[in-house]
Amino acid sequence: MYTAIEELRLLTATAGNRRTETGIPGVAMVKGEIPEHQLAGVYEPMINLIVQGGKTLTIGNRVLHFDAASYFVMTIDVPATGVVHQAGPERPYLAVSLTLAADKIAALLADLPAPAQVADEASGFCVCPVTPELIDAWVRMLRLMSRPDEISALAPAYEREILYRVLQGPQGWMLRDIAMPHSALSRVRSSIEWIRKHYAEPVDVETLAKTAVMSPSAFHRRFKAVTSMSPIQFQKQIRLLHARQLLIANAHNASSVAFEVGYESASQFTRDYSRFFGRPPAKDASLIRATLRATRR
Repeated sequence: MYTAIEELRLLTATAGNRRTETGIPGVAMVKGEIPEHQLAGVYEPMINLIVQGGKTLTIGNRVLHFDAASYFVMTIDVPATGVVHQAGPERPYLAVSLTLAADKIAALLADLPAPAQVADEASGFCVCPVTPELIDAWVRMLRLMSRPDEISALAPAYEREILYRVLQGPQGWMLRDIAMPHSALSRVRSSIEWIRKHYAEPVDVETLAKTAVMSPSAFHRRFKAVTSMSPIQFQKQIRLLHARQLLIANAHNASSVAFEVGYESASQFTRDYSRFFGRPPAKDASLIRATLRATRR
């Protein structure tokens, strides 16, 4: 008997083992084994639906597990590491994602009644159970891959429905916060943007707090609640992710990379890198380059 989730699996089965564009604005998919180094990076605001298999994400001090019965909502840019899990022999990991845009969420909210109660929540990400209505909306969206002439007319409507279904879910308040420029979450997001752009510079928490219109202690608490890490820890992970990219490109040795990303001590860089990625810099980069060469053959 036909089920929507079965059709969704067929539609996503054409993806590759890295982010695969669908031709639909903001929509991408992925299939199968994904090297762990590709899953370590800065995740941008999105809705990520697992179609088959599962995934584990580590963000700061939180470890999140989600499978084909759930979807993941990210409302901030945050560094994370991940592992995907296959569903079994001949049943690869399958997932589809929608990049979130604040203006589209705001336009939808303008047509909806205000919530009876505004949630005073904190985290910038969560895992939620999927609903049949949400799956149906995704099926209609991905069917457009075979009907490209209909994308411009119908994709915005299906995107709007996906956003609506998530807004109606248990963590819908998170999408509302994206569209509210003066919310505490939005102020933390501005600080995140600054750290991402100036990751090699010292972080002055007091200045960031002043920009966010919070006291330093309140800002620190809010930032950690949203990202599951302190501003300094956040910056450190951004630095390490950039360092890894430089090392993989084989542009510099570990010591020069350490100073380039803002470290004052090469030995401290090596310790932090080994703790975060599980291997010292040179060995980690060498293994990743070997993996990349093997996949290109």
